[in-house]
Amino acid sequence: MADYPHPSSPGRSANMRANRRTDTKPEMALRRALHRQGLRYRKDYRLDLDGARVRPDIAFTARRVAVFVDGCFWHVCPEHGTKPAANTWYWGPKLIRNVERDRAADAALAAAGWRVVRIWEHEPLDAAVAAVNAALGRSAGTAAPATGAPVIVPEDAPTVADDLP
Repeated sequence: MADYPHPSSPGRSANMRANRRTDTKPEMALRRALHRQGLRYRKDYRLDLDGARVRPDIAFTARRVAVFVDGCFWHVCPEHGTKPAANTWYWGPKLIRNVERDRAADAALAAAGWRVVRIWEHEPLDAAVAAVNAALGRSAGTAAPATGAPVIVPEDAPTVADDLP
């Protein structure tokens, strides 16, 4: 079993317990905006790919687009990510593993023919919606097709992803 650090205070412990895996505020805001545009999707949808299990925050299964809303701390945002001062022996490798897991998920999804959209939690909602619409092959204000027919996105279209340094 891994050696975990002791919390520095009861308040810190409560703070860390309150961190959610799904349904974060930025994710909920993006989902609401996409739903208002008439888009329908699956949330926290488990994909069992060859050699990998991936859970995108938002998945457009018919269009094969996976959307992740990444937190600045947990996914080491180059702009807002901070390095913890306490228990660096634990947090440094953990955060590196998070980034490595993100890259492995991106590669597994791309190999399976999915497009990946990674959005930082600090990005403006309009920019996040535009990135998702671009991956779906839609213009920003376009409503979903009334017939329910999938929008066809070319297989060789570039993947939308943020690269971490």
